[in-house]
Amino acid sequence: MRLRLLQTRVKVLLLTNEYPPCTYGGAGVHVEYLSRELARLMPVEVRCFGDQKVKSGNLTVRGFQLDMSGWNCPKELRSTLGAVQRCVDFNAAGIDARIVHCHTWYTHWAGILAQKNYGIPLVITVHSLEPLRPWKREQLGGGYDFSLWVEKTALEMADAVIAVSNETKADIARLFKVKKERLHVIYNGIDLDEYRPVKSKDALRKFGIDSERPYLLFVGRITRQKGIIHLVRAIEFMDKNFQVVLCAGAPDTPEIAREMKRAVEQARRARDGIIWIDQMLDKPSVIQFYSHAAVFCCPSIYEPFGIINLEAMACETAVVASKVGGIKEVVVDGETGFLVPLAQMKESPFEPIHPGKFERDLAAKINELMRDEKLRERFGKAGRLRAEETFSWRAIARETKSLYQSLVAKKVAA
Repeated sequence: MRLRLLQTRVKVLLLTNEYPPCTYGGAGVHVEYLSRELARLMPVEVRCFGDQKVKSGNLTVRGFQLDMSGWNCPKELRSTLGAVQRCVDFNAAGIDARIVHCHTWYTHWAGILAQKNYGIPLVITVHSLEPLRPWKREQLGGGYDFSLWVEKTALEMADAVIAVSNETKADIARLFKVKKERLHVIYNGIDLDEYRPVKSKDALRKFGIDSERPYLLFVGRITRQKGIIHLVRAIEFMDKNFQVVLCAGAPDTPEIAREMKRAVEQARRARDGIIWIDQMLDKPSVIQFYSHAAVFCCPSIYEPFGIINLEAMACETAVVASKVGGIKEVVVDGETGFLVPLAQMKESPFEPIHPGKFERDLAAKINELMRDEKLRERFGKAGRLRAEETFSWRAIARETKSLYQSLVAKKVAA
């Protein structure tokens, strides 16, 4: 009776660096929808980086700001040390939740402090793994060594670790000492009412896209992980009778921003119809872009899940994606799109054996779909059906709540 009563009163504290309107990646999307659905089932508090302030039913959101006016540390260390400061602030504000759930390494220090100081179970959802993102050193400098350490420390002491795909689960088991019984798989999800085909085209007109001509679409940040440079280099091998729309902003570093600019300029010298939207778009505009694209491309070189593929599929758009990570569990090759192997070197999972091969293979599959409208339509319908059958946020929230309850029950029984 006591355990049942405690379970019904479970409150969770979600810790995240991203939360709307300050969302730029898949982790932020995940926390936005997970918190909303969990709040239908239990009290939820979100603490995040920013000035957010929300109170709606069971959901409370509080942003934590940062004053760096007196800081003299190197610029690349500011995001790392800023994360540490916010993690301390998350804890200093007081915690009355019965469980803490962290998203991305930026909040792991807060999770460690909450587990130790408040005596509550720590849950971590792995959206990506630092050892598999060596390019982050370009952005973080020595802060990358801290992110490696805090991620390893937090994962190995967490009461439960959630992987967003089976591929990610295997990576965690290979790279860290996480007890098998503490490792779980709970997929990312999709809001099927929000992400669906729409007829409106005003966003296309606003950015100069000809809605009468087919177009290839990319949506994502300018970062090594997303493989955007590979896609731009692949343009020279693509047919010239369709448009290429690159919704690519928020570069990780000035260096990759310059590299992207040079690559786009070179591609434009060979053909027209390349539209680069150098900003992060609002959700309604992105849904329009998905809905009217002939093909969506995700050329990521590392992707634990790849929620953008799911968004495109929900909008009935055929997908061409790299055959890596969790993408293989989202996109069904030959049914909802095409998967393109990323040729790799044994000593590095991020450098292709034959320079240019991945780009040519990517372009070949894009060309094949662009030449076959009926195949695109078939893939699009199958993609929507797969999203409906497998990736509902409500089911994911119920599964997550069940995990919370089991951890709290263990804590009480102990």
